[in-house]
Amino acid sequence: MGGGPGPGASPGVRPPTKRGGRDLGAAVGVGLSLGAVILVSLFTYKPAFLVVIALAVVVGLWELSSRLAERKLIRLPLPPLAVGGAAMVVLGYLRGADGVWLAMALTVLVALLWRMTGPPEDYLRDVTAAVFAAFYVPFLASFVALMLAADDGVERVLTFLILTVVSDTGAYAVGYRLGRRKLAPRISPGKTREGLLGAVLFAMAAGAACTEFLIDDGAWWQGLVLGLGVAVSATLGDLGESMIKRDLGIKDMGRLLPGHGGIMDRLDSLLPTAPVVWLLLLAFVGAG
Repeated sequence: MGGGPGPGASPGVRPPTKRGGRDLGAAVGVGLSLGAVILVSLFTYKPAFLVVIALAVVVGLWELSSRLAERKLIRLPLPPLAVGGAAMVVLGYLRGADGVWLAMALTVLVALLWRMTGPPEDYLRDVTAAVFAAFYVPFLASFVALMLAADDGVERVLTFLILTVVSDTGAYAVGYRLGRRKLAPRISPGKTREGLLGAVLFAMAAGAACTEFLIDDGAWWQGLVLGLGVAVSATLGDLGESMIKRDLGIKDMGRLLPGHGGIMDRLDSLLPTAPVVWLLLLAFVGAG
């Protein structure tokens, strides 16, 4: 089995470049498409962006439910989780934090009752997983809706997205070039301490620019704190998702996005970062 081109291959034509088994061309195309949908809905009509958040929550819950059923035989009560998850996002925008907590409580209650229609075996295991799923996906995502509800909500959400993307980019760029010391080898062997430092520096620089030019009454020094918080939370979110996938024995949470995996593989750093950005902006400049 030689390394030459296979039958039908054109001389001098190389296959699409891949890294880590992923099609980079597909990854870039999907990434740009997702970015366009997010930005167009965000800047055009706030409720349209709420729909994007709610859809991401529902698909993320479906992916998590599917993987738990396949690998651990855990049965999540998906219908009440999906409906309740969408309600958390909408009520977060319309009613603030009180609406999120109310929707969370009702979602968990209905999920407990829904699971009672099934066999009693593994009931406690399944409902514990349901509470985790409700918190991990829709509850954390609802903080994006809380940011969006502010008068300068578009700018706050844009800051949140920019800082998370910049943090991930800084971690990858610096880690790829300079990474030597492993950050958490048992969880994510590819992450390095140098990459974490890159995430912190990139995010702090972007944070200073965003709070100075995008956030009403914001100051550059607040952006430094914001960037540091984002870099830490995004890294922990990525490690947390890696821990879940290692426990499940899978590489990706789904296959919906070519070159990326599933929706949950894109939300890993965003979900835990949303409450951090919301809380820091609330402390620095108020509810808006």
